[in-house]
Amino acid sequence: MKVVRFSEAETYEPEKDWKRVSLCNEEAISIEHFVKPPRHASPLHDHPNDQVLVVLKGSLTIVADGDEQTLGEGDAVFIPGDEPHIVKNPLDTVSVGIDIFVPGRSFDFWRNRARH
Repeated sequence: MKVVRFSEAETYEPEKDWKRVSLCNEEAISIEHFVKPPRHASPLHDHPNDQVLVVLKGSLTIVADGDEQTLGEGDAVFIPGDEPHIVKNPLDTVSVGIDIFVPGRSFDFWRNRARH
């Protein structure tokens, strides 16, 4: 068993106020808690990992493959690996979610992207 305390977990901020906390960072699976600032949108991106995003608080809009869906609290979306997508917070308040990636990935995904 491997316990991760939220207050001691690795954190990363890909952009100002877009905060991510690594709750699990294993080769087979990774789980990240994130806070999305008001009206923020991630850049269009893709990754080889399958992704499940769960909205914990607020609302998030997912844009992928010509489709746009807005999710509320408790809703989830599956995004297959290599599918370009954007995650937006349509609200004037923060939204919070969980990202699950299979296989796992580290924050190097965003660190390496920032260098290009």
